[in-house]
Amino acid sequence: MRRLIINSLLKWKNTTNRKVLLLRGARQVGKTYIIRKLASEFRYFLEVNFEKDTDVHQFFDQNLDPGRICNNLSVYYGVPIKEGETLVFFDEIQSCPKAIQSLRFFYESMPELHVIAAGSLLEFAMEDLPSWGVGRIHSVFMYPLSFDEFLMAHNQDELVKMKQEASFEKPVNDVFHERLKDYLKKFLIIGGMPEAVQKYIIEVNDIKAVQRVLTDITTSYYDDFSKYKSRIPMIRLREMMTTVVKQAGGKFIFSKAGSGSNPAQSKEALELLEMAGLVYKVYHTSGQGLPLGAGINYKKFKVLLHDNGIFQQIAGLKLSDLLIASNIDMLNKGSIAEAFTGVEMIKYSDEHEKKQLYYWQREKRGSSAEVDYLIEQDGKIIPVEVKSGGSGKMQSLTLFLAEKKSSYGIRISLENFSNYGKIRVVPLYAISNLC
Repeated sequence: MRRLIINSLLKWKNTTNRKVLLLRGARQVGKTYIIRKLASEFRYFLEVNFEKDTDVHQFFDQNLDPGRICNNLSVYYGVPIKEGETLVFFDEIQSCPKAIQSLRFFYESMPELHVIAAGSLLEFAMEDLPSWGVGRIHSVFMYPLSFDEFLMAHNQDELVKMKQEASFEKPVNDVFHERLKDYLKKFLIIGGMPEAVQKYIIEVNDIKAVQRVLTDITTSYYDDFSKYKSRIPMIRLREMMTTVVKQAGGKFIFSKAGSGSNPAQSKEALELLEMAGLVYKVYHTSGQGLPLGAGINYKKFKVLLHDNGIFQQIAGLKLSDLLIASNIDMLNKGSIAEAFTGVEMIKYSDEHEKKQLYYWQREKRGSSAEVDYLIEQDGKIIPVEVKSGGSGKMQSLTLFLAEKKSSYGIRISLENFSNYGKIRVVPLYAISNLC
């Protein structure tokens, strides 16, 4: 399965004076897979899984000298470790805090050695470390498959190219527009978790097999929560995941996060899910000027789940029913279109930094005007409104354009590329065209 992030990893491989690379992302998004793909570019590959190979933890107990550590690892695994020829991969590194601390010394003492570390719960481990290599480690963030990658998994590279070359003046041919919508519908149901996509392709469209995979992944997330149990009860984290799904598309309200929780506990539960890469916050901003973060209101935010397939699973929606439903009926369930748009924007953002999303709501009393997202394009603030169907009013978008004197706005919908005066229409399947 091809992933676009491989281009960044290859660039890192060929960069001189490179830093140690830290691949970050939620569990089961494909981190280990993509690093093993990168390993084919090296003569030697040494993989250390700190959850499985607990014996190697002791190699990091005496001191953090990279030379000594590499000698021990080379003998233990029977793999030569040579600068410029070997890729050393520390997987599930959060299980060995001393190994995290050692990364800075690999950069200082063995700068020509290619070292990559990855882990699903890294933020939790790093939070408790006094120093782990700021300035010496390069982070790259990885997410579930984007829609472009989903098309590539189905060998639809020409469709990807076609939509990327489309514009408001040159819409997609109607035949291919409908085909893209069909693939989009499948993607909204299946999601971008690599195992779920692979199962759908291998099992030849068996949606029940996909549902079983999504159930297993969701269960594994809940099992992971037990690792945070010392900080907060597991049941609160499960309730919070469900609450995120239920409140999708609206301002997040902690008082609705479960009957047995208190606001402080709910806030911590949400923070833990965010640290684990399972949810993303979309903050309210005034939209008065750039940067958008300058007008942020930290008390007002929405929350997105990291994958639309997992979203459907937690929501309890029957995937086989969604598959035969109309596009509009499906997208109207739980603000799926708006959540999908935000998550896709994150996936297509610069992988070297965490993407922050923003929305706008008029703060005048009695006004309900709201724009789903604000983005920056060519030094300008552009409002983005998402419509689940192929039609709908654009009052909030029009109001924002008039009030903020914006050059144009963007409407995301199931329509083809087109224009409505100052409003440009982008199909829901072409979020990557905005990024």
